[in-house]
Amino acid sequence: MSAIHLAVNGTLMRGLELNRNLQNVGAAFVTETTTASIYRLWSIDDRYPAMIRVAEGGSAIIVEVWAVPPEGICEILLQEPPGLAIGKVYLADGEVVLGVLGEPIVCKNQQEITAWGGWRAYQHGDR
Repeated sequence: MSAIHLAVNGTLMRGLELNRNLQNVGAAFVTETTTASIYRLWSIDDRYPAMIRVAEGGSAIIVEVWAVPPEGICEILLQEPPGLAIGKVYLADGEVVLGVLGEPIVCKNQQEITAWGGWRAYQHGDR
């Protein structure tokens, strides 16, 4: 089986804290892009983001797409923070890939950061 495209929106991105988890399984960076305008993003205790698909009020979120060997997907998921999971992510160009999504309960009482358009922008912006 060929590599699986995985969309990441937080600490797995290039240069960030958990990017080594992708590199350690032999993943290769493909592109930076945005999701379809159907997601909202929260900061979980300012440690990592959680992205959730919504029926209304969504925005495009900046993501990176990585080509991951199939056997590496499970290893990456097991190293993700609690409340994050793998699901289908809809990209702006219509492609559907696997991606890291948040469970709604992990976002409860957390700061919504959708307006920043992505985790990196939030980290570098005025909070």
